[in-house]
Amino acid sequence: MTIVDPDPLADAPGWLPPSSADQAVAELYAAHWRRLVRLSVLLVHDQGLAEEITQDAFVALHDRWSRLRDPAAALAYLRQSVVNRSRSALRHRKVVDRHAARERLPEPAPGADTGVDAGVRRTEVLAALQALPRRQREVLALRYYLDLSEADIAATLGISQGAVKSHASRGSAALRSHLAPHLEDLR
Repeated sequence: MTIVDPDPLADAPGWLPPSSADQAVAELYAAHWRRLVRLSVLLVHDQGLAEEITQDAFVALHDRWSRLRDPAAALAYLRQSVVNRSRSALRHRKVVDRHAARERLPEPAPGADTGVDAGVRRTEVLAALQALPRRQREVLALRYYLDLSEADIAATLGISQGAVKSHASRGSAALRSHLAPHLEDLR
């Protein structure tokens, strides 16, 4: 009599039964959804697209959970996936803008719970952030929004820590010079 292993993946490193994957991804979703969406919003400047990108990253993580070597690295995988998918969306947007004329949507209005000055400041900061080169924008979003260390940013973006410092310094200087006249007007 031959005994057949009901699940040949059960001995694979990092393998968890589907119920564990469901639970783990659900816990990650509950704990990190908002922050990952906000990270993507800072990169693509579109709430709906950012939510779609983040949702796709969670779906991809769930689909690949059985192949994840270290489940503790799932959050880092999600962050990198959101950044990469945001980059892809920006590349796609450039191609669409270049090859098809389309009507621009108006900028989102500030929320009802924010003051007019705060809404103006937020709009100015986001516009200045969008004017930065892609890598500087990504480094600043990861550093100041997600409070990641230089090592974590370097790992997420696949660059050296020295490059992270350089992009952060240049990006901060560019933001200061761009925002200084606007902030003086608001005081």
